[in-house]
Amino acid sequence: MRIYLVILLIFLTTNIFAQTIKSIKYDGVVHISESVALRMLDFQAGDDIDEEQIDKAIKTYFKQGYFTDIYAEVKDEILTFYFTEKPLISVVELKGYKDDDNEIKTNVIRIKRGSLYDEKKLQAAKKRLIGVIGQDGKIDSVVEIQTEHLENGSVKVTFFANEGEEIIINKLSYSGISGLQEDDFDEVIANKEAQWMGWLYSRNDGKMKLQDLGYDYLRIRDLYMRYGYLDAEVERPFVKTDFHNYTATMSYQIKEGDVYNINKISISQTKEVTKEQAIREVIALKVDEPFNINTFREDAQRIKILISDYGYAFAQVIPDLKKNEKNNTAEVIFRIIPGEKVKIRNVLISGNLRTLDRIIRREIYLGPGDMYSLTDLIDSRNALGRLGFFDGQTIEEKRIDNKTMDLIIKVKEASTGNIQLGGGYGSYGGFLVNVGVNDRNIWGSGIDVGLQVEKSETTQNYSFNISNKKLNDSDFSGNFSIFHSSYQYNDYTVNTDGVSIGTGYKFTRFISGYLGYSYSKNNYELDEDFDDGGFGFFFEGYAKSSLSISVSFDNTDDYYLPREGFVFSQKFEKSGLGSEANYFKSRTKFSKYNGLEDYIGFDAIFRYKARYNYVADNGYLPVAERFYMGGIRSVRGYESYSLSPIITEEDGTVRRVGGKQTFSNSLEISLPLVPKAKMRIVGFVDWGFIGNDSITEYSRGGYGAGLEWFSPVGPIQLMFAQPLNKQDGDKTSSFEFTMGQRF
Repeated sequence: MRIYLVILLIFLTTNIFAQTIKSIKYDGVVHISESVALRMLDFQAGDDIDEEQIDKAIKTYFKQGYFTDIYAEVKDEILTFYFTEKPLISVVELKGYKDDDNEIKTNVIRIKRGSLYDEKKLQAAKKRLIGVIGQDGKIDSVVEIQTEHLENGSVKVTFFANEGEEIIINKLSYSGISGLQEDDFDEVIANKEAQWMGWLYSRNDGKMKLQDLGYDYLRIRDLYMRYGYLDAEVERPFVKTDFHNYTATMSYQIKEGDVYNINKISISQTKEVTKEQAIREVIALKVDEPFNINTFREDAQRIKILISDYGYAFAQVIPDLKKNEKNNTAEVIFRIIPGEKVKIRNVLISGNLRTLDRIIRREIYLGPGDMYSLTDLIDSRNALGRLGFFDGQTIEEKRIDNKTMDLIIKVKEASTGNIQLGGGYGSYGGFLVNVGVNDRNIWGSGIDVGLQVEKSETTQNYSFNISNKKLNDSDFSGNFSIFHSSYQYNDYTVNTDGVSIGTGYKFTRFISGYLGYSYSKNNYELDEDFDDGGFGFFFEGYAKSSLSISVSFDNTDDYYLPREGFVFSQKFEKSGLGSEANYFKSRTKFSKYNGLEDYIGFDAIFRYKARYNYVADNGYLPVAERFYMGGIRSVRGYESYSLSPIITEEDGTVRRVGGKQTFSNSLEISLPLVPKAKMRIVGFVDWGFIGNDSITEYSRGGYGAGLEWFSPVGPIQLMFAQPLNKQDGDKTSSFEFTMGQRF
């Protein structure tokens, strides 16, 4: 009997609330609709429900993450859920560390305007921010979050960051080394011992970089493997930190082992794609020489390119080593798995809002139905870069199956129409400026149209030019220009009116030729009191009718800012075709570009540029057709065209009459300054020679630094220079700038 009473009591207590609900209502819900909310319930209107079911429903709603409070009420058989929603975040600010940096807010904080206030997400953002500050080598950093409820019901969230202290490495030691020197490790590690005046460029400031601490020992081991130490063991660094003055000492324990020489290079192909000898020709490692891990990797990549160029897009090259510890030799093994030959199915283009598809396609060396070639793919990407139409370009390989793929070309268009500016400040001539308007890709057609106006106290230039690098999408090019110029010197002015026309042909991917004709009429205006000093023949008017032919090689990867490749051009001009001016002129140019990021870890670029000019007098060589040096395109630190052989008149007046041959060259190093703003700093040294009978009659140099900036209106160069080997009478220039020119 007692058992029945207990069961009855339990039944009554668990069902005392159960009642029929006629309807279900919601109050304060915005982020989910009532229809969605109803579907989330295990019951519906008309069912008998109890407290347990209501509690379960509240928990289900709360898990959605939209609410800070939920409760329910049953009245007159109506169940009503009351919601208090989380407020929206309308403002996110960052103070104390890279104040309101959009990149940090987007990639680190990750709290967007309009998102719901969520304490867990804010704490996660705080943790990420502290981690990023720590990557800068700062410890004991503190981040506080402040919230402010605004009148519109939203929340303003501010992250206040108090950056910690930087740890300075005042002692770094190595034990167990004999084959390499301590200085060798500085080339590869990020955490280095502080040097005196470490804040200077190329000196070590000793700041600890925590994010690199776990990789430096691997970099040291990799360096040993470049010299053949295959058994080298490098332990993680032992770091002892003094938190009173935030300094640290570090030490590495190293076991070098012996140097291994290569005793054999083996090649195996699962399917013969090419003769083994062809593969061996691209391998740089040599038998009986020390093993080098870098060359080992590069050889594997060169083999992959070779195999891929036969159409094997998914080829694998698996490098391996077989060590013989008894005699310290190693067998190098390259296992090649070609896979299947791959054809291109489609070439798809995206991102070209302005440039026509065909302008892009004609630079791509792979098309639908072609066999895959990695070399063609790389050359295509570089060809797009040389156009100068895009801020960036990528070619993605989308695998369809084992035998087909699509190429997806993604471009980010740059502004090709710009106002070109140039000028400078000289110690004699003051400030000079020229202005031009051009579009290298007018209406997205690939046609270059330009109008240039240059005006200063001493010069006037007006020109119009139009050119097409690919006439009718062929390998032929064409150009036409008309021009007028006026150059005022001390006592006279040279006026020139002319026209030129020409055509070119692209022989290979990198080699092109050009044939052109130009005609100009030139005359001198002499001041009333001008005394020619017996050199009046220098100032006779003349006509010039000339034919020119040139050839150029260009395999660089970008038009404005190349990081690899070189440019070589040779131009010959013969004047005297039915005109007074009669001469033969040669112009040679060479530029070499090397990106150094793979060697030093950041985007530095080395450049070498050289120019050699020569002219032979075949009857009449006007002063204006001779060569002059100085300025941003030859020797910086001197006014443009101011360096020249001279003649001295009876009254002591010095006349610059130009030289018959000149050579100038430049060394430049370009470093990133503000990468986000596409701003770089460049240091340079120029040196040049000019003369008539001997090229070394005059020798001048210049050095300095400048700013390179891809501004919204085009690439800008600001150059500050000082002369070298300055002589009395030289016209120096401390500042020059150009816009719209190749760096």
